[in-house]
Amino acid sequence: MALGEPDAAIACFRNTIAQQPHCFEAHTNLGILLQQRGSLAQAEAAFRLSLAIRPSAETLSNLADLFAKSGRFDESEALYRQSLALNPKPATYSNYGALLACLNRAEEAEACFRTSLDLAPDNPNTRFNFSYLLLAQGRFMEGWAHLEARHRGRINVPELPLARWEGESLEGKSLLVWPEFGYGDEIQFCRYLPQLKKAGASRIVLACRQELETLFGTLKGADEVWPVENGLPDESFDFWTMPLSIPHHLRTDFDSIPAEVPYLEASRERIEKWRASMPVEGKMQVGLVWKGNPLHENDTRRSLPSLSLLAPLWDVEDISFVSLQKGAGENEAKHSFLPLVHLGSKIQDFADSAAILSMLDLVISVDTSIVHLAGAMGKPCWAMLPQFKTDWRWLKDRRDSPWYPTLRLFRQAKDGDWESVILEIRDALQAIPAQ
Repeated sequence: MALGEPDAAIACFRNTIAQQPHCFEAHTNLGILLQQRGSLAQAEAAFRLSLAIRPSAETLSNLADLFAKSGRFDESEALYRQSLALNPKPATYSNYGALLACLNRAEEAEACFRTSLDLAPDNPNTRFNFSYLLLAQGRFMEGWAHLEARHRGRINVPELPLARWEGESLEGKSLLVWPEFGYGDEIQFCRYLPQLKKAGASRIVLACRQELETLFGTLKGADEVWPVENGLPDESFDFWTMPLSIPHHLRTDFDSIPAEVPYLEASRERIEKWRASMPVEGKMQVGLVWKGNPLHENDTRRSLPSLSLLAPLWDVEDISFVSLQKGAGENEAKHSFLPLVHLGSKIQDFADSAAILSMLDLVISVDTSIVHLAGAMGKPCWAMLPQFKTDWRWLKDRRDSPWYPTLRLFRQAKDGDWESVILEIRDALQAIPAQ
Protein backbone atom coordinates (compact mmCIF):
# COMPACT_ATOMS: atom_id res chain seq x y z
CA MET A 1 0.00 0.00 0.00
CA ALA A 2 2.79 2.44 0.92
CA LEU A 3 4.65 1.59 -2.29
CA GLY A 4 1.65 2.51 -4.42
CA GLU A 5 0.79 -1.05 -5.52
CA PRO A 6 -2.97 -1.10 -4.81
CA ASP A 7 -3.84 -4.39 -6.56
CA ALA A 8 -1.20 -6.32 -4.64
CA ALA A 9 -2.15 -4.58 -1.41
CA ILE A 10 -5.85 -5.39 -1.87
CA ALA A 11 -4.96 -9.05 -2.42
CA CYS A 12 -2.87 -9.04 0.77
CA PHE A 13 -5.58 -7.48 2.89
CA ARG A 14 -8.22 -9.86 1.55
CA ASN A 15 -5.94 -12.80 2.30
CA THR A 16 -5.43 -11.48 5.82
CA ILE A 17 -9.21 -11.12 6.31
CA ALA A 18 -9.75 -14.69 5.04
CA GLN A 19 -7.39 -15.96 7.73
CA GLN A 20 -8.21 -13.43 10.47
CA PRO A 21 -11.76 -12.07 9.90
CA HIS A 22 -11.57 -9.90 13.02
CA CYS A 23 -8.46 -7.96 11.96
CA PHE A 24 -10.11 -4.54 11.89
CA GLU A 25 -6.99 -2.80 10.49
CA ALA A 26 -7.14 -4.99 7.36
CA HIS A 27 -10.79 -4.06 6.79
CA THR A 28 -9.99 -0.35 7.19
CA ASN A 29 -7.01 -0.44 4.82
CA LEU A 30 -9.03 -2.42 2.30
CA GLY A 31 -11.75 0.22 2.51
CA ILE A 32 -9.23 3.01 1.87
CA LEU A 33 -7.93 1.29 -1.27
CA LEU A 34 -11.40 0.44 -2.56
CA GLN A 35 -12.46 4.07 -2.10
CA GLN A 36 -9.41 5.25 -4.01
CA ARG A 37 -10.36 3.08 -6.99
CA GLY A 38 -13.97 4.30 -6.89
CA SER A 39 -15.60 1.16 -5.49
CA LEU A 40 -17.56 3.16 -2.94
CA ALA A 41 -20.17 0.55 -1.95
CA GLN A 42 -17.46 -2.04 -1.30
CA ALA A 43 -15.37 0.53 0.57
CA GLU A 44 -18.33 1.42 2.80
CA ALA A 45 -18.90 -2.26 3.56
CA ALA A 46 -15.23 -2.70 4.52
CA PHE A 47 -15.30 0.33 6.84
CA ARG A 48 -18.52 -0.88 8.49
CA LEU A 49 -17.03 -4.33 9.10
CA SER A 50 -14.01 -2.70 10.71
CA LEU A 51 -16.22 -0.54 12.93
CA ALA A 52 -18.31 -3.54 13.95
CA ILE A 53 -15.15 -5.24 15.18
CA ARG A 54 -13.66 -2.20 16.92
CA PRO A 55 -14.88 1.43 16.79
CA SER A 56 -11.88 3.47 15.69
CA ALA A 57 -11.60 7.25 15.30
CA GLU A 58 -9.55 6.78 12.12
CA THR A 59 -12.08 4.42 10.52
CA LEU A 60 -14.97 6.70 11.49
CA SER A 61 -13.14 9.59 9.84
CA ASN A 62 -12.45 7.51 6.72
CA LEU A 63 -16.12 6.62 6.39
CA ALA A 64 -17.05 10.26 7.00
CA ASP A 65 -14.72 11.27 4.14
CA LEU A 66 -16.40 8.72 1.87
CA PHE A 67 -19.88 10.01 2.75
CA ALA A 68 -18.80 13.63 2.23
CA LYS A 69 -17.58 12.83 -1.29
CA SER A 70 -20.76 10.86 -1.98
CA GLY A 71 -23.09 13.69 -0.99
CA ARG A 72 -24.33 12.01 2.20
CA PHE A 73 -23.60 15.10 4.25
CA ASP A 74 -25.70 14.48 7.38
CA GLU A 75 -24.20 11.02 7.83
CA SER A 76 -20.73 12.41 7.19
CA GLU A 77 -21.10 15.14 9.80
CA ALA A 78 -22.35 12.67 12.43
CA LEU A 79 -19.34 10.41 11.83
CA TYR A 80 -16.85 13.29 12.02
CA ARG A 81 -18.33 14.23 15.40
CA GLN A 82 -18.06 10.64 16.63
CA SER A 83 -14.45 10.44 15.44
CA LEU A 84 -13.51 13.70 17.19
CA ALA A 85 -15.15 12.51 20.40
CA LEU A 86 -12.88 9.45 20.37
CA ASN A 87 -9.71 11.22 19.21
CA PRO A 88 -9.59 14.95 18.32
CA LYS A 89 -7.03 14.65 15.53
CA PRO A 90 -6.00 17.72 13.48
CA ALA A 91 -6.71 15.95 10.16
CA THR A 92 -10.27 15.13 11.24
CA TYR A 93 -10.94 18.74 12.26
CA SER A 94 -9.58 19.83 8.88
CA ASN A 95 -11.76 17.45 6.87
CA TYR A 96 -14.81 18.28 8.96
CA GLY A 97 -14.08 21.97 8.40
CA ALA A 98 -13.88 21.38 4.65
CA LEU A 99 -17.31 19.74 4.71
CA LEU A 100 -18.81 22.62 6.71
CA ALA A 101 -17.26 25.14 4.31
CA CYS A 102 -18.83 23.36 1.34
CA LEU A 103 -22.18 23.48 3.17
CA ASN A 104 -21.78 27.27 3.56
CA ARG A 105 -21.43 27.05 7.35
CA ALA A 106 -18.45 29.36 7.36
CA GLU A 107 -18.18 30.22 11.07
CA GLU A 108 -18.25 26.58 12.12
CA ALA A 109 -15.76 25.69 9.39
CA GLU A 110 -13.35 28.40 10.50
CA ALA A 111 -13.55 27.18 14.10
CA CYS A 112 -12.61 23.67 12.93
CA PHE A 113 -9.67 24.92 10.86
CA ARG A 114 -8.33 27.07 13.68
CA THR A 115 -8.64 24.19 16.15
CA SER A 116 -6.77 21.96 13.70
CA LEU A 117 -4.01 24.57 13.37
CA ASP A 118 -3.81 24.95 17.14
CA LEU A 119 -3.05 21.22 17.31
CA ALA A 120 -0.75 21.15 14.26
CA PRO A 121 0.21 24.74 13.38
CA ASP A 122 1.74 24.09 9.95
CA ASN A 123 -0.40 21.24 8.63
CA PRO A 124 -0.42 21.84 4.85
CA ASN A 125 -3.78 20.18 4.22
CA THR A 126 -5.49 22.29 6.88
CA ARG A 127 -3.88 25.48 5.64
CA PHE A 128 -4.92 24.69 2.07
CA ASN A 129 -8.53 23.98 3.07
CA PHE A 130 -8.63 27.10 5.24
CA SER A 131 -7.24 29.24 2.41
CA TYR A 132 -10.25 28.49 0.22
CA LEU A 133 -12.65 29.56 2.98
CA LEU A 134 -10.75 32.81 3.55
CA LEU A 135 -10.42 33.63 -0.14
CA ALA A 136 -14.14 33.00 -0.69
CA GLN A 137 -14.81 35.62 1.99
CA GLY A 138 -12.47 38.14 0.36
CA ARG A 139 -10.00 37.88 3.25
CA PHE A 140 -7.16 37.76 0.78
CA MET A 141 -4.08 38.59 2.81
CA GLU A 142 -4.51 35.67 5.21
CA GLY A 143 -5.95 33.48 2.44
CA TRP A 144 -2.99 33.88 0.06
CA ALA A 145 -0.55 33.10 2.89
CA HIS A 146 -2.31 29.83 3.73
CA LEU A 147 -2.64 28.95 0.03
CA GLU A 148 1.15 28.76 -0.17
CA ALA A 149 0.86 25.46 1.72
CA ARG A 150 -0.38 23.88 -1.53
CA HIS A 151 3.29 23.49 -2.46
CA ARG A 152 3.59 20.73 0.13
CA GLY A 153 1.58 17.80 -1.16
CA ARG A 154 -1.45 19.38 -2.86
CA ILE A 155 0.18 20.08 -6.22
CA ASN A 156 3.16 18.70 -8.06
CA VAL A 157 5.87 21.31 -7.69
CA PRO A 158 8.35 21.09 -10.55
CA GLU A 159 11.95 20.39 -9.69
CA LEU A 160 13.43 23.46 -11.35
CA PRO A 161 17.13 24.28 -10.97
CA LEU A 162 16.20 27.84 -9.97
CA ALA A 163 15.47 29.86 -6.86
CA ARG A 164 11.76 30.17 -6.14
CA TRP A 165 10.62 33.78 -5.94
CA GLU A 166 9.53 34.60 -2.39
CA GLY A 167 8.76 38.28 -2.89
CA GLU A 168 12.32 39.59 -3.30
CA SER A 169 12.93 42.68 -5.43
CA LEU A 170 12.56 41.93 -9.15
CA GLU A 171 14.50 44.99 -10.25
CA GLY A 172 16.63 43.87 -13.20
CA LYS A 173 15.76 40.20 -12.56
CA SER A 174 14.50 37.52 -14.94
CA LEU A 175 11.50 35.38 -13.98
CA LEU A 176 10.00 32.11 -15.22
CA VAL A 177 6.27 31.70 -14.47
CA TRP A 178 5.35 28.00 -14.40
CA PRO A 179 1.70 26.81 -14.63
CA GLU A 180 -0.40 25.05 -12.00
CA PHE A 181 -3.97 23.83 -11.62
CA GLY A 182 -6.31 24.28 -14.62
CA TYR A 183 -6.65 26.39 -17.75
CA GLY A 184 -8.95 28.82 -15.94
CA ASP A 185 -6.32 29.51 -13.29
CA GLU A 186 -3.71 30.24 -15.94
CA ILE A 187 -6.06 32.64 -17.72
CA GLN A 188 -7.10 34.37 -14.50
CA PHE A 189 -3.64 34.94 -13.08
CA CYS A 190 -1.64 35.76 -16.20
CA ARG A 191 -3.08 39.26 -15.67
CA TYR A 192 -0.30 39.82 -13.13
CA LEU A 193 2.54 39.89 -15.66
CA PRO A 194 2.28 43.64 -16.38
CA GLN A 195 2.50 44.26 -12.62
CA LEU A 196 5.64 42.14 -12.43
CA LYS A 197 7.10 44.26 -15.21
CA LYS A 198 6.22 47.40 -13.26
CA ALA A 199 7.99 45.85 -10.27
CA GLY A 200 11.19 45.88 -12.31
CA ALA A 201 11.41 42.40 -13.89
CA SER A 202 13.71 42.67 -16.89
CA ARG A 203 12.53 39.50 -18.61
CA ILE A 204 9.49 37.31 -18.02
CA VAL A 205 8.91 33.96 -19.70
CA LEU A 206 5.38 32.63 -19.27
CA ALA A 207 5.24 28.85 -19.47
CA CYS A 208 1.87 27.34 -20.34
CA ARG A 209 0.27 24.34 -21.97
CA GLN A 210 0.21 24.31 -25.76
CA GLU A 211 -3.52 25.00 -25.94
CA LEU A 212 -2.85 28.46 -24.45
CA GLU A 213 0.38 29.34 -26.27
CA THR A 214 -1.07 31.35 -29.16
CA LEU A 215 -3.65 33.10 -26.98
CA PHE A 216 -1.04 34.15 -24.43
CA GLY A 217 0.96 35.70 -27.27
CA THR A 218 -1.50 38.63 -27.03
CA LEU A 219 -0.70 39.23 -23.33
CA LYS A 220 1.28 42.31 -22.33
CA GLY A 221 4.16 41.68 -19.96
CA ALA A 222 5.32 38.35 -21.38
CA ASP A 223 8.63 38.60 -23.21
CA GLU A 224 8.16 35.03 -24.37
CA VAL A 225 5.48 32.36 -24.11
CA TRP A 226 6.89 28.88 -23.65
CA PRO A 227 4.94 25.60 -24.01
CA VAL A 228 5.69 23.31 -21.08
CA GLU A 229 5.57 20.34 -23.44
CA ASN A 230 9.01 21.49 -24.62
CA GLY A 231 10.51 21.09 -21.16
CA LEU A 232 12.53 23.87 -19.55
CA PRO A 233 13.64 26.88 -21.61
CA ASP A 234 17.31 26.72 -22.53
CA GLU A 235 18.28 29.79 -20.54
CA SER A 236 18.94 30.77 -16.95
CA PHE A 237 16.59 32.78 -14.74
CA ASP A 238 17.02 34.57 -11.45
CA PHE A 239 13.70 33.25 -10.10
CA TRP A 240 10.70 31.11 -10.90
CA THR A 241 7.16 31.22 -9.50
CA MET A 242 3.69 29.76 -9.90
CA PRO A 243 0.80 32.03 -10.91
CA LEU A 244 -1.22 31.74 -7.69
CA SER A 245 1.78 32.79 -5.60
CA ILE A 246 2.02 36.15 -7.38
CA PRO A 247 -0.92 37.85 -5.58
CA HIS A 248 0.56 36.72 -2.25
CA HIS A 249 3.94 38.27 -2.98
CA LEU A 250 2.37 41.43 -4.44
CA ARG A 251 0.08 41.63 -1.39
CA THR A 252 -3.15 41.77 -3.34
CA ASP A 253 -6.12 42.66 -1.17
CA PHE A 254 -9.76 43.01 -2.16
CA ASP A 255 -9.32 46.61 -3.27
CA SER A 256 -6.14 46.07 -5.31
CA ILE A 257 -7.25 43.26 -7.64
CA PRO A 258 -5.90 44.10 -11.10
CA ALA A 259 -9.26 44.01 -12.91
CA GLU A 260 -8.47 45.99 -16.06
CA VAL A 261 -9.90 44.18 -19.09
CA PRO A 262 -9.33 43.15 -21.75
CA TYR A 263 -5.89 41.70 -21.14
CA LEU A 264 -6.28 38.90 -23.69
CA GLU A 265 -7.66 39.21 -27.22
CA ALA A 266 -8.33 37.29 -30.40
CA SER A 267 -6.00 37.58 -33.36
CA ARG A 268 -7.38 38.97 -36.64
CA GLU A 269 -6.17 35.87 -38.44
CA ARG A 270 -8.20 33.56 -36.21
CA ILE A 271 -11.27 35.80 -36.40
CA GLU A 272 -11.21 35.60 -40.20
CA LYS A 273 -10.78 31.84 -39.99
CA TRP A 274 -14.00 31.50 -37.98
CA ARG A 275 -16.14 34.28 -39.44
CA ALA A 276 -17.83 32.11 -42.06
CA SER A 277 -18.81 29.53 -39.44
CA MET A 278 -20.78 32.00 -37.32
CA PRO A 279 -24.58 32.33 -37.55
CA VAL A 280 -25.98 34.83 -40.02
CA GLU A 281 -25.92 38.35 -38.58
CA GLY A 282 -29.16 40.03 -37.54
CA LYS A 283 -29.83 38.15 -34.35
CA MET A 284 -28.17 38.33 -30.96
CA GLN A 285 -25.46 35.68 -30.87
CA VAL A 286 -25.01 33.82 -27.60
CA GLY A 287 -22.35 31.20 -26.85
CA LEU A 288 -23.16 28.22 -24.63
CA VAL A 289 -21.04 25.90 -22.48
CA TRP A 290 -22.94 23.49 -20.22
CA LYS A 291 -20.25 21.00 -19.17
CA GLY A 292 -16.72 21.25 -17.81
CA ASN A 293 -13.90 18.74 -17.50
CA PRO A 294 -15.39 15.54 -16.03
CA LEU A 295 -12.17 14.99 -14.05
CA HIS A 296 -12.80 18.13 -11.98
CA GLU A 297 -13.48 17.20 -8.34
CA ASN A 298 -16.85 19.01 -8.30
CA ASP A 299 -17.87 18.43 -11.90
CA THR A 300 -21.03 16.46 -11.09
CA ARG A 301 -22.36 19.62 -9.46
CA ARG A 302 -20.85 22.42 -11.56
CA SER A 303 -21.82 20.87 -14.94
CA LEU A 304 -25.37 20.54 -16.22
CA PRO A 305 -26.60 16.95 -16.57
CA SER A 306 -27.86 17.65 -20.07
CA LEU A 307 -28.10 20.34 -22.74
CA SER A 308 -31.88 19.83 -22.69
CA LEU A 309 -32.03 21.72 -19.36
CA LEU A 310 -31.22 24.88 -21.34
CA ALA A 311 -34.32 24.47 -23.54
CA PRO A 312 -36.19 27.42 -21.89
CA LEU A 313 -33.58 29.79 -23.35
CA TRP A 314 -34.98 29.07 -26.82
CA ASP A 315 -38.23 30.72 -25.70
CA VAL A 316 -36.50 34.07 -26.24
CA GLU A 317 -36.86 35.34 -29.79
CA ASP A 318 -34.15 36.62 -32.14
CA ILE A 319 -31.24 34.77 -30.60
CA SER A 320 -28.79 32.45 -32.35
CA PHE A 321 -27.09 30.00 -29.99
CA VAL A 322 -23.55 28.81 -30.60
CA SER A 323 -22.03 25.78 -28.86
CA LEU A 324 -18.42 26.05 -27.72
CA GLN A 325 -18.73 22.67 -26.02
CA LYS A 326 -15.60 20.56 -26.44
CA GLY A 327 -15.01 17.12 -24.97
CA ALA A 328 -17.86 16.28 -22.62
CA GLY A 329 -21.14 17.35 -24.18
CA GLU A 330 -19.95 17.41 -27.79
CA ASN A 331 -22.22 14.56 -28.88
CA GLU A 332 -25.21 16.28 -27.31
CA ALA A 333 -24.44 19.40 -29.31
CA LYS A 334 -24.09 17.46 -32.57
CA HIS A 335 -27.42 15.66 -32.17
CA SER A 336 -29.45 18.24 -30.29
CA PHE A 337 -33.12 18.81 -31.12
CA LEU A 338 -32.52 22.45 -30.18
CA PRO A 339 -31.40 24.87 -32.96
CA LEU A 340 -27.70 25.23 -32.28
CA VAL A 341 -24.59 26.06 -34.29
CA HIS A 342 -22.01 23.66 -32.89
CA LEU A 343 -18.41 24.86 -33.29
CA GLY A 344 -16.79 23.17 -30.30
CA SER A 345 -15.65 20.04 -32.13
CA LYS A 346 -13.60 22.16 -34.55
CA ILE A 347 -11.85 24.21 -31.87
CA GLN A 348 -8.14 23.39 -31.67
CA ASP A 349 -6.93 25.73 -28.95
CA PHE A 350 -7.91 28.75 -26.87
CA ALA A 351 -6.99 31.15 -29.67
CA ASP A 352 -9.83 29.56 -31.65
CA SER A 353 -12.17 29.94 -28.67
CA ALA A 354 -11.15 33.60 -28.31
CA ALA A 355 -11.89 34.26 -31.98
CA ILE A 356 -15.39 32.82 -31.65
CA LEU A 357 -16.03 34.71 -28.40
CA SER A 358 -14.97 37.98 -30.03
CA MET A 359 -17.90 37.67 -32.47
CA LEU A 360 -20.51 36.80 -29.84
CA ASP A 361 -22.71 39.25 -27.97
CA LEU A 362 -22.88 37.16 -24.80
CA VAL A 363 -21.51 33.94 -23.31
CA ILE A 364 -23.54 31.73 -20.95
CA SER A 365 -21.45 29.05 -19.28
CA VAL A 366 -21.03 26.82 -16.29
CA ASP A 367 -17.93 27.46 -14.17
CA THR A 368 -15.18 26.47 -16.57
CA SER A 369 -12.26 28.02 -18.46
CA ILE A 370 -14.52 29.75 -21.01
CA VAL A 371 -15.84 31.98 -18.22
CA HIS A 372 -12.29 33.10 -17.48
CA LEU A 373 -11.52 33.62 -21.16
CA ALA A 374 -14.65 35.71 -21.72
CA GLY A 375 -13.87 37.76 -18.61
CA ALA A 376 -10.24 38.28 -19.64
CA MET A 377 -11.43 39.52 -23.05
CA GLY A 378 -13.97 41.91 -21.51
CA LYS A 379 -16.80 39.95 -23.11
CA PRO A 380 -20.22 39.95 -21.38
CA CYS A 381 -20.56 36.58 -19.69
CA TRP A 382 -23.18 34.99 -17.46
CA ALA A 383 -21.82 32.19 -15.27
CA MET A 384 -24.01 29.47 -13.74
CA LEU A 385 -22.69 28.48 -10.31
CA PRO A 386 -23.51 25.43 -8.13
CA GLN A 387 -24.69 25.89 -4.56
CA PHE A 388 -22.38 23.19 -3.18
CA LYS A 389 -18.65 23.82 -3.20
CA THR A 390 -18.83 27.04 -5.18
CA ASP A 391 -15.32 28.00 -6.26
CA TRP A 392 -13.64 30.50 -3.93
CA ARG A 393 -12.95 33.07 -6.64
CA TRP A 394 -16.65 33.92 -7.06
CA LEU A 395 -16.80 34.95 -3.38
CA LYS A 396 -19.97 34.68 -1.30
CA ASP A 397 -23.44 35.81 -2.39
CA ARG A 398 -22.23 38.22 -5.06
CA ARG A 399 -23.80 38.70 -8.46
CA ASP A 400 -20.71 40.35 -9.89
CA SER A 401 -16.98 39.60 -9.79
CA PRO A 402 -14.15 41.94 -8.79
CA TRP A 403 -11.92 39.83 -11.04
CA TYR A 404 -13.98 40.31 -14.20
CA PRO A 405 -16.10 43.49 -14.57
CA THR A 406 -18.17 42.04 -17.44
CA LEU A 407 -19.20 38.92 -15.53
CA ARG A 408 -22.64 38.31 -14.04
CA LEU A 409 -23.19 35.39 -11.67
CA PHE A 410 -26.32 33.23 -11.50
CA ARG A 411 -26.25 31.03 -8.40
CA GLN A 412 -28.18 27.96 -7.37
CA ALA A 413 -30.33 28.66 -4.31
CA LYS A 414 -30.58 24.92 -3.61
CA ASP A 415 -28.13 22.14 -4.35
CA GLY A 416 -28.85 20.63 -7.76
CA ASP A 417 -31.56 23.11 -8.73
CA TRP A 418 -30.47 24.20 -12.20
CA GLU A 419 -34.04 24.73 -13.40
CA SER A 420 -34.48 27.92 -11.35
CA VAL A 421 -31.12 29.25 -12.51
CA ILE A 422 -31.99 28.69 -16.17
CA LEU A 423 -35.41 30.32 -15.82
CA GLU A 424 -33.70 33.33 -14.23
CA ILE A 425 -31.32 33.50 -17.16
CA ARG A 426 -34.22 33.22 -19.61
CA ASP A 427 -35.95 36.16 -17.94
CA ALA A 428 -32.71 38.15 -18.03
CA LEU A 429 -32.36 37.44 -21.78
CA GLN A 430 -35.92 38.59 -22.38
CA ALA A 431 -35.16 41.83 -20.58
CA ILE A 432 -32.16 42.71 -22.76
CA PRO A 433 -34.05 44.42 -25.63
CA ALA A 434 -35.75 46.76 -23.15
CA GLN A 435 -32.50 47.83 -21.52
